[in-house]
Amino acid sequence: MKFDNDPHLLKLREQLDSNEDQILSPLASRSSEALRRNKEGKAGHRQSFSVDADRILNSRAYTRYIDKTQVFYMIANDHITHRVLHVQLVSKIARTIGRFMGLNEDLIESIALGHDIGHPPFGHDGEKLLSQLCVEHDLAPFHHNIQSALCLDRIEREGRGWNLALQTLDGILFHDGEVHSDDLRPFRKRDFAMFDAVLDQQVADLPFEQTLPMTLEGCLVRLCDTISYIGRDIEDAIELKLISREDLPTECTEVLGNTNGTIVYRLVADLIKNGCTEDRVFFSPVISEALDKLKKFNYERIYLDSVIKRGFDDIKNCYRVLFEKYLGDLHHERRGSAIFVEFLDRMADHYLESNPKAAMVRDFVAGMTDDYFLAQAGLAGCRVPPKLPRPLVD
Repeated sequence: MKFDNDPHLLKLREQLDSNEDQILSPLASRSSEALRRNKEGKAGHRQSFSVDADRILNSRAYTRYIDKTQVFYMIANDHITHRVLHVQLVSKIARTIGRFMGLNEDLIESIALGHDIGHPPFGHDGEKLLSQLCVEHDLAPFHHNIQSALCLDRIEREGRGWNLALQTLDGILFHDGEVHSDDLRPFRKRDFAMFDAVLDQQVADLPFEQTLPMTLEGCLVRLCDTISYIGRDIEDAIELKLISREDLPTECTEVLGNTNGTIVYRLVADLIKNGCTEDRVFFSPVISEALDKLKKFNYERIYLDSVIKRGFDDIKNCYRVLFEKYLGDLHHERRGSAIFVEFLDRMADHYLESNPKAAMVRDFVAGMTDDYFLAQAGLAGCRVPPKLPRPLVD
């Protein structure tokens, strides 16, 4: 029985698309407006951004989220947040807010699930190490948000990519909001040409407004990225006895509370209350100030704590050894190397022809899980650091 392009299913989907005009905010993205690089001949009952979410969930890279570091690495504790839980929390939180704001939940979900797929082993520390190696080998600095979009658009499916909608890829590419922002307004002028210029790193030092997602859904995910990790990282740090709940700044806890649950609730409630009657999503000034101070507390007391960096020098050496090893394997055509067997042997010719060898190594290493990275490093003769005890501090 053939289901593709079934008239009955197409009619049902068209009805759902039509219903969005009555259900969604005038500022929300419509499923019927999804822009793809390549026209698709098959159609079914799923709306466009729902298709994107399903494709991301079924990608090989999404499967590897399960063993990707969020903040704490090389720690023997099964209750510490990994990347897969983080993206699920971002999706859930953002969809909840989006429902109250009248935004497109399917687009929110697709952006949230895909936004961190480009993270290399060992989180932001690994990102810095890989970036340094990229620059040394005449590549642009490594950024996980760019790699996330690159992976889904040009690496997955043997280099063909998933043909995701521009709105989804754009939200993923521009999700990174390390600089504190309390008011985001979408940059709606973007097209695939502008997207590709950023993805290819042909432009630099864009004005702030041009680094914002093109949709309100993307702006919301960017804020919810922070909401999902700020309190969760505190709970993980308390679990590992890096900090105590009493260490949290009083000026923050008086506004946001002192548990992940209350922090998430109050941040979410504030965004919902502010709504999106204007073309923006924003925190109120009091909430924003407390959140900014809490982020600074996390950086100083958690992310920069030397205790969680134990084993970092070994991991740094592993990164360098593996990068050089795989580069040598490519130059000398060592077909038994993991970079051939696990990666390049399945890639289409256009990927092989359009990327320098160092970029292929970057893409292979960036896609690794923590455990696979360590296994490969061990085979290469590196000293692999042991997992740290729980808790970290006696």
